[in-house]
Amino acid sequence: MGKVRIRAGQAIGRLDPLKIGAYAASMYTIAALYHFTRFDNPAALQAPLLDVARREGISGSLLLAQEGINGTIAGSRTGIDAILTYIRKLPGCADLSWKESTANDQPFGKMKVRLKKEIVTMGVPDVDPRASVGHYVMPEEWNDLISQDDVVVIDTRNDYEVAIGTFEGAVDPKTKTFREFPDWWAQNKDRFHNKRVAMFCTGGIRCEKSTNFLISQGVEDVYHLKGGILQYLEDVPAEDSKWDGACFVFDNRVSVEHGLAEGPHELCHACRRPILPDDKNRPEFEDGVSCHQCIDEFEEARRDRFRERQKQMALARARGERHLGREM
Repeated sequence: MGKVRIRAGQAIGRLDPLKIGAYAASMYTIAALYHFTRFDNPAALQAPLLDVARREGISGSLLLAQEGINGTIAGSRTGIDAILTYIRKLPGCADLSWKESTANDQPFGKMKVRLKKEIVTMGVPDVDPRASVGHYVMPEEWNDLISQDDVVVIDTRNDYEVAIGTFEGAVDPKTKTFREFPDWWAQNKDRFHNKRVAMFCTGGIRCEKSTNFLISQGVEDVYHLKGGILQYLEDVPAEDSKWDGACFVFDNRVSVEHGLAEGPHELCHACRRPILPDDKNRPEFEDGVSCHQCIDEFEEARRDRFRERQKQMALARARGERHLGREM
Protein backbone atom coordinates (compact mmCIF):
# COMPACT_ATOMS: atom_id res chain seq x y z
CA MET A 1 0.00 0.00 0.00
CA GLY A 2 1.15 3.50 -0.70
CA LYS A 3 3.86 2.24 -3.07
CA VAL A 4 5.05 4.21 -6.06
CA ARG A 5 3.47 2.38 -8.98
CA ILE A 6 5.28 2.43 -12.34
CA ARG A 7 3.02 1.75 -15.31
CA ALA A 8 4.15 -0.83 -17.86
CA GLY A 9 6.25 0.81 -20.56
CA GLN A 10 7.10 3.86 -18.46
CA ALA A 11 10.69 5.00 -18.88
CA ILE A 12 12.60 4.71 -15.62
CA GLY A 13 16.29 5.52 -16.11
CA ARG A 14 18.17 6.68 -13.04
CA LEU A 15 15.78 7.64 -10.25
CA ASP A 16 16.75 10.23 -7.69
CA PRO A 17 15.74 8.88 -4.24
CA LEU A 18 14.77 12.40 -3.13
CA LYS A 19 12.48 12.77 -6.13
CA ILE A 20 10.94 9.36 -5.48
CA GLY A 21 10.23 10.40 -1.90
CA ALA A 22 8.67 13.69 -2.99
CA TYR A 23 6.54 11.87 -5.60
CA ALA A 24 5.29 9.33 -3.05
CA ALA A 25 4.51 12.09 -0.55
CA SER A 26 2.42 13.93 -3.16
CA MET A 27 0.23 10.89 -3.83
CA TYR A 28 -3.16 10.51 -2.20
CA THR A 29 -4.06 7.48 -0.13
CA ILE A 30 -7.58 6.16 -0.83
CA ALA A 31 -9.34 4.03 1.76
CA ALA A 32 -12.51 2.09 0.90
CA LEU A 33 -14.23 0.81 4.02
CA TYR A 34 -17.40 -0.64 5.42
CA HIS A 35 -18.36 -2.17 8.74
CA PHE A 36 -21.64 -3.61 9.97
CA THR A 37 -22.27 -2.76 13.60
CA ARG A 38 -25.06 -1.25 15.70
CA PHE A 39 -25.19 2.54 15.93
CA ASP A 40 -28.09 3.45 18.21
CA ASN A 41 -27.87 7.12 17.24
CA PRO A 42 -25.93 7.57 13.99
CA ALA A 43 -26.98 11.24 13.79
CA ALA A 44 -24.90 11.95 16.90
CA LEU A 45 -21.81 10.61 15.11
CA GLN A 46 -22.22 12.70 11.96
CA ALA A 47 -20.88 16.14 12.94
CA PRO A 48 -17.88 14.92 14.98
CA LEU A 49 -16.82 12.59 12.16
CA LEU A 50 -17.10 15.41 9.62
CA ASP A 51 -15.05 17.68 11.88
CA VAL A 52 -12.24 15.12 12.11
CA ALA A 53 -12.25 14.60 8.35
CA ARG A 54 -12.02 18.31 7.62
CA ARG A 55 -9.31 18.84 10.23
CA GLU A 56 -7.22 16.08 8.65
CA GLY A 57 -7.77 17.32 5.08
CA ILE A 58 -9.82 14.28 4.08
CA SER A 59 -12.24 14.28 1.16
CA GLY A 60 -14.73 11.68 -0.02
CA SER A 61 -18.01 10.30 1.26
CA LEU A 62 -19.05 8.32 4.34
CA LEU A 63 -22.51 6.91 5.02
CA LEU A 64 -23.83 6.32 8.53
CA ALA A 65 -26.87 4.21 9.40
CA GLN A 66 -28.03 2.15 12.33
CA GLU A 67 -26.46 -0.87 10.63
CA GLY A 68 -22.95 0.67 10.40
CA ILE A 69 -20.63 2.75 8.23
CA ASN A 70 -19.61 2.67 4.56
CA GLY A 71 -17.65 4.89 2.21
CA THR A 72 -14.49 5.86 0.38
CA ILE A 73 -12.17 8.63 1.52
CA ALA A 74 -8.88 10.11 0.34
CA GLY A 75 -6.13 12.26 1.77
CA SER A 76 -2.53 12.24 2.92
CA ARG A 77 -1.08 9.16 4.54
CA THR A 78 -1.12 10.80 7.97
CA GLY A 79 -4.64 12.15 7.46
CA ILE A 80 -6.03 8.75 6.49
CA ASP A 81 -4.30 7.12 9.46
CA ALA A 82 -5.84 9.70 11.78
CA ILE A 83 -9.42 9.34 10.58
CA LEU A 84 -9.23 5.54 10.50
CA THR A 85 -8.01 5.61 14.10
CA TYR A 86 -11.02 7.76 14.96
CA ILE A 87 -13.49 5.48 13.16
CA ARG A 88 -12.11 2.41 14.92
CA LYS A 89 -13.06 4.04 18.22
CA LEU A 90 -16.72 4.26 17.20
CA PRO A 91 -19.08 1.71 18.82
CA GLY A 92 -18.32 -1.81 17.56
CA CYS A 93 -15.70 -0.66 15.02
CA ALA A 94 -12.51 -1.84 16.75
CA ASP A 95 -12.00 -4.57 14.13
CA LEU A 96 -12.74 -2.30 11.15
CA SER A 97 -10.92 -3.34 7.97
CA TRP A 98 -10.43 -1.32 4.81
CA LYS A 99 -8.94 -1.47 1.33
CA GLU A 100 -6.27 1.00 0.27
CA SER A 101 -4.98 2.27 -3.06
CA THR A 102 -3.24 5.41 -4.26
CA ALA A 103 -3.83 8.16 -6.81
CA ASN A 104 -1.71 11.00 -8.16
CA ASP A 105 -4.65 13.43 -8.07
CA GLN A 106 -7.26 14.06 -5.42
CA PRO A 107 -10.16 11.77 -6.43
CA PHE A 108 -12.84 13.74 -4.55
CA GLY A 109 -13.75 17.40 -4.40
CA LYS A 110 -15.08 17.69 -0.85
CA MET A 111 -16.02 15.69 2.24
CA LYS A 112 -19.54 14.46 2.92
CA VAL A 113 -20.92 12.47 5.86
CA ARG A 114 -24.49 11.42 5.19
CA LEU A 115 -27.19 9.69 7.21
CA LYS A 116 -28.97 6.78 5.49
CA LYS A 117 -31.43 4.04 6.35
CA GLU A 118 -28.94 1.50 5.00
CA ILE A 119 -25.23 1.79 4.27
CA VAL A 120 -25.87 -0.20 1.10
CA THR A 121 -29.49 -0.12 0.03
CA MET A 122 -31.15 -3.49 -0.54
CA GLY A 123 -34.56 -2.63 0.86
CA VAL A 124 -35.12 -5.93 2.69
CA PRO A 125 -35.77 -5.16 6.39
CA ASP A 126 -34.72 -8.51 7.87
CA VAL A 127 -31.32 -8.76 6.15
CA ASP A 128 -28.61 -8.65 8.83
CA PRO A 129 -25.01 -9.54 7.90
CA ARG A 130 -24.10 -9.54 11.58
CA ALA A 131 -26.19 -12.70 11.99
CA SER A 132 -24.77 -14.76 9.12
CA VAL A 133 -23.02 -14.41 5.78
CA GLY A 134 -21.71 -16.76 3.12
CA HIS A 135 -18.37 -18.53 3.21
CA TYR A 136 -15.51 -16.11 2.56
CA VAL A 137 -13.21 -17.12 -0.28
CA MET A 138 -9.75 -15.58 -0.45
CA PRO A 139 -8.66 -14.14 -3.82
CA GLU A 140 -6.01 -16.83 -4.34
CA GLU A 141 -8.71 -19.52 -3.93
CA TRP A 142 -11.38 -17.81 -6.04
CA ASN A 143 -10.28 -19.14 -9.45
CA ASP A 144 -10.50 -22.72 -8.30
CA LEU A 145 -13.99 -22.24 -6.82
CA ILE A 146 -15.55 -20.56 -9.84
CA SER A 147 -14.07 -23.17 -12.17
CA GLN A 148 -16.13 -25.96 -10.56
CA ASP A 149 -19.04 -27.32 -12.62
CA ASP A 150 -21.48 -27.17 -9.71
CA VAL A 151 -20.79 -23.48 -8.96
CA VAL A 152 -22.72 -20.55 -10.45
CA VAL A 153 -21.03 -17.14 -10.22
CA ILE A 154 -23.24 -14.07 -9.80
CA ASP A 155 -22.15 -10.46 -10.20
CA THR A 156 -24.17 -8.39 -7.69
CA ARG A 157 -23.21 -4.96 -9.09
CA ASN A 158 -25.22 -2.56 -11.25
CA ASP A 159 -25.46 -3.12 -14.99
CA TYR A 160 -23.17 -0.23 -15.97
CA GLU A 161 -20.45 -1.60 -13.66
CA VAL A 162 -20.71 -5.10 -15.13
CA ALA A 163 -20.54 -3.66 -18.64
CA ILE A 164 -16.87 -2.64 -18.33
CA GLY A 165 -15.59 -5.77 -16.60
CA THR A 166 -16.54 -8.98 -14.80
CA PHE A 167 -15.33 -12.53 -14.13
CA GLU A 168 -15.35 -15.08 -16.91
CA GLY A 169 -18.69 -16.89 -17.04
CA ALA A 170 -20.36 -14.73 -14.38
CA VAL A 171 -24.13 -14.22 -14.47
CA ASP A 172 -25.14 -10.59 -14.99
CA PRO A 173 -28.52 -9.90 -13.30
CA LYS A 174 -28.75 -6.64 -15.31
CA THR A 175 -29.98 -4.76 -12.26
CA LYS A 176 -29.89 -0.97 -12.30
CA THR A 177 -29.75 -0.78 -8.50
CA PHE A 178 -29.09 -3.21 -5.67
CA ARG A 179 -32.74 -2.88 -4.66
CA GLU A 180 -33.65 -4.96 -7.71
CA PHE A 181 -31.54 -7.95 -6.64
CA PRO A 182 -34.14 -9.65 -4.36
CA ASP A 183 -36.80 -9.56 -7.11
CA TRP A 184 -34.27 -10.79 -9.67
CA TRP A 185 -33.41 -13.71 -7.40
CA ALA A 186 -37.07 -14.61 -6.90
CA GLN A 187 -37.57 -14.74 -10.67
CA ASN A 188 -34.38 -16.67 -11.43
CA LYS A 189 -33.63 -18.90 -8.45
CA ASP A 190 -34.90 -22.04 -10.17
CA ARG A 191 -32.08 -21.67 -12.72
CA PHE A 192 -29.60 -22.36 -9.95
CA HIS A 193 -31.23 -25.37 -8.31
CA ASN A 194 -28.63 -27.77 -6.85
CA LYS A 195 -25.85 -25.27 -7.53
CA ARG A 196 -23.40 -23.71 -5.13
CA VAL A 197 -23.63 -19.93 -5.43
CA ALA A 198 -20.53 -17.71 -5.50
CA MET A 199 -21.10 -13.95 -5.50
CA PHE A 200 -18.83 -10.95 -5.80
CA CYS A 201 -18.91 -7.14 -5.83
CA THR A 202 -16.45 -4.24 -5.83
CA GLY A 203 -15.27 -4.29 -2.22
CA GLY A 204 -17.41 -6.93 -0.52
CA ILE A 205 -20.22 -4.95 1.11
CA ARG A 206 -23.03 -5.97 -1.24
CA CYS A 207 -22.11 -9.60 -0.79
CA GLU A 208 -22.44 -9.29 2.97
CA LYS A 209 -26.11 -8.54 2.39
CA SER A 210 -26.76 -10.69 -0.67
CA THR A 211 -25.29 -13.82 0.93
CA ASN A 212 -27.30 -13.25 4.11
CA PHE A 213 -30.38 -12.80 1.93
CA LEU A 214 -29.77 -16.06 0.04
CA ILE A 215 -29.24 -17.94 3.31
CA SER A 216 -32.62 -16.60 4.47
CA GLN A 217 -34.08 -17.96 1.21
CA GLY A 218 -32.86 -21.46 2.00
CA VAL A 219 -29.68 -21.56 -0.12
CA GLU A 220 -27.18 -23.66 1.81
CA ASP A 221 -23.91 -23.31 -0.09
CA VAL A 222 -23.23 -19.59 -0.53
CA TYR A 223 -19.77 -18.09 -1.05
CA HIS A 224 -18.39 -14.62 -1.64
CA LEU A 225 -15.07 -13.12 -2.63
CA LYS A 226 -13.24 -11.75 0.43
CA GLY A 227 -12.28 -8.13 -0.17
CA GLY A 228 -14.19 -8.07 -3.45
CA ILE A 229 -12.85 -7.38 -6.90
CA LEU A 230 -10.41 -4.78 -5.59
CA GLN A 231 -8.61 -7.32 -3.41
CA TYR A 232 -8.56 -9.82 -6.26
CA LEU A 233 -7.05 -7.32 -8.70
CA GLU A 234 -4.35 -6.47 -6.19
CA ASP A 235 -3.49 -10.02 -5.12
CA VAL A 236 -3.88 -12.13 -8.27
CA PRO A 237 -1.35 -11.63 -11.10
CA ALA A 238 -2.82 -10.64 -14.44
CA GLU A 239 -1.46 -13.77 -16.11
CA ASP A 240 -3.41 -15.97 -13.65
CA SER A 241 -6.56 -13.87 -13.63
CA LYS A 242 -10.09 -14.82 -14.60
CA TRP A 243 -11.11 -11.17 -14.54
CA ASP A 244 -11.93 -9.59 -17.89
CA GLY A 245 -11.93 -5.80 -18.26
CA ALA A 246 -11.77 -3.00 -15.69
CA CYS A 247 -13.50 -2.44 -12.35
CA PHE A 248 -15.67 0.64 -11.86
CA VAL A 249 -14.86 2.66 -8.73
CA PHE A 250 -16.90 5.48 -7.24
CA ASP A 251 -14.33 8.24 -7.41
CA ASN A 252 -12.62 10.33 -10.06
CA ARG A 253 -10.38 7.46 -11.15
CA VAL A 254 -13.58 5.89 -12.62
CA SER A 255 -11.97 2.45 -13.12
CA VAL A 256 -9.00 0.37 -12.00
CA GLU A 257 -7.23 -2.64 -13.46
CA HIS A 258 -4.81 -5.27 -12.17
CA GLY A 259 -2.49 -3.93 -9.52
CA LEU A 260 -5.15 -1.26 -8.92
CA ALA A 261 -3.60 0.86 -11.68
CA GLU A 262 -6.00 3.51 -12.94
CA GLY A 263 -8.06 2.24 -15.87
CA PRO A 264 -8.82 3.92 -19.20
CA HIS A 265 -12.36 5.02 -18.43
CA GLU A 266 -13.75 8.50 -17.97
CA LEU A 267 -17.17 9.50 -16.70
CA CYS A 268 -20.14 10.84 -18.59
CA HIS A 269 -21.14 13.66 -16.28
CA ALA A 270 -24.72 13.54 -17.49
CA CYS A 271 -25.59 9.92 -16.62
CA ARG A 272 -22.54 9.10 -14.41
CA ARG A 273 -21.72 5.98 -16.42
CA PRO A 274 -18.19 5.05 -17.50
CA ILE A 275 -17.08 5.75 -21.06
CA LEU A 276 -13.87 5.13 -22.97
CA PRO A 277 -11.88 7.99 -24.55
CA ASP A 278 -12.96 6.86 -28.03
CA ASP A 279 -16.61 7.19 -26.98
CA LYS A 280 -16.09 10.96 -26.90
CA ASN A 281 -15.72 10.83 -30.70
CA ARG A 282 -19.20 9.40 -31.15
CA PRO A 283 -21.92 11.74 -32.46
CA GLU A 284 -24.03 11.26 -29.33
CA PHE A 285 -21.34 12.67 -27.06
CA GLU A 286 -21.53 16.23 -25.75
CA ASP A 287 -19.30 16.93 -22.77
CA GLY A 288 -21.37 16.91 -19.59
CA VAL A 289 -24.61 16.71 -21.58
CA SER A 290 -24.93 13.26 -23.15
CA CYS A 291 -23.15 10.10 -24.29
CA HIS A 292 -24.19 7.11 -26.40
CA GLN A 293 -25.63 5.46 -23.29
CA CYS A 294 -27.91 8.30 -22.20
CA ILE A 295 -28.66 10.22 -25.40
CA ASP A 296 -32.35 9.20 -25.20
CA GLU A 297 -32.74 9.46 -21.42
CA PHE A 298 -32.99 13.22 -20.83
CA GLU A 299 -35.41 15.81 -22.14
CA GLU A 300 -33.96 18.84 -23.92
CA ALA A 301 -34.79 21.14 -21.00
CA ARG A 302 -32.63 19.04 -18.71
CA ARG A 303 -29.81 18.93 -21.27
CA ASP A 304 -29.97 22.71 -21.39
CA ARG A 305 -29.35 22.74 -17.64
CA PHE A 306 -26.39 20.44 -18.18
CA ARG A 307 -25.03 22.87 -20.79
CA GLU A 308 -25.35 25.73 -18.35
CA ARG A 309 -23.45 23.70 -15.76
CA GLN A 310 -20.68 23.13 -18.31
CA LYS A 311 -20.57 26.86 -19.00
CA GLN A 312 -20.22 27.67 -15.31
CA MET A 313 -17.45 25.10 -14.91
CA ALA A 314 -15.57 26.62 -17.84
CA LEU A 315 -15.88 30.08 -16.27
CA ALA A 316 -14.64 28.71 -12.93
CA ARG A 317 -11.61 27.16 -14.63
CA ALA A 318 -10.85 30.46 -16.37
CA ARG A 319 -10.84 32.14 -12.94
CA GLY A 320 -8.58 29.44 -11.54
CA GLU A 321 -11.34 28.16 -9.27
CA ARG A 322 -12.73 24.69 -8.69
CA HIS A 323 -16.34 24.11 -9.65
CA LEU A 324 -18.25 21.51 -7.65
CA GLY A 325 -20.46 20.32 -10.49
CA ARG A 326 -18.26 17.36 -11.41
CA GLU A 327 -17.55 15.88 -8.02
CA MET A 328 -18.13 12.18 -7.52
